[in-house]
Amino acid sequence: MNTPESEADQQTLVSRQFGKTAAAYLSSGVHAAGADLERLSRLAQTLQPARVLDLGSGAGHVSYALARGGAGEIVAYDLAAEMLAVVAAEAQRRGHRNIATERGPAEVLPFADASFDWVVSRYSAHHWLDLPRALAEMARVCKTDGRCIIIDVVAPESALFDTVLQTIEILRDPSHVRDHRVSEWQRLLADVGFPSPKSHSWKLPMGFASWVGRMAASAERIAALETVFAGLPAEARRYFAVEPDRSFAIDSAWLEGVKTG
Repeated sequence: MNTPESEADQQTLVSRQFGKTAAAYLSSGVHAAGADLERLSRLAQTLQPARVLDLGSGAGHVSYALARGGAGEIVAYDLAAEMLAVVAAEAQRRGHRNIATERGPAEVLPFADASFDWVVSRYSAHHWLDLPRALAEMARVCKTDGRCIIIDVVAPESALFDTVLQTIEILRDPSHVRDHRVSEWQRLLADVGFPSPKSHSWKLPMGFASWVGRMAASAERIAALETVFAGLPAEARRYFAVEPDRSFAIDSAWLEGVKTG
């Protein structure tokens, strides 16, 4: 069972880890671009949601994509104050006056029931300490017939490949909690009122140097990662498409559900 003390420790770790690297996430190619952001923008253009929550907003790339698509009010919500400062400044620079910021953890949302048409989270949920609680909060603040869209790194269904992924993730980033499998996501979303969520997966290339640099990983952590990569079994090296410079590819997925009454 998670205690208030363990929650505070994890939240402090996440806030510290991403606060010091906020500017890097604004310019990160992995985070700043992608077909998924274009898809979000097109979906917003088609459906015109009046109010959207960008949960675990990071540097705000979901918010900017939604604003480009014509979404109404957008709330960028994140645990790291430094990330939200980046969002506020960049939204002003881009002329997105409909983007507001608010700080807090995913597990406790300071918003009224049924106050958002969409709740969207991209590359954030693997840091959440209590995922079922966060998803219950997402469902609470989402309107009936509203949408929940999760975009995140996902774990392979294979136990071996899952273990490899979690190992390299936490060695690089001590605030990592877990990349969940698509099957886990589908069950968890259904449990909180988003039945039969649709999913679409793709491979996401990761350059090793930029991957560790973005998180300002220490020399000790980089050395540990190099050791793990060197010792991977052949089937894991093939699955993750590991290159001589330790660049590799991981699975990402878009999961989308509509809230039932």
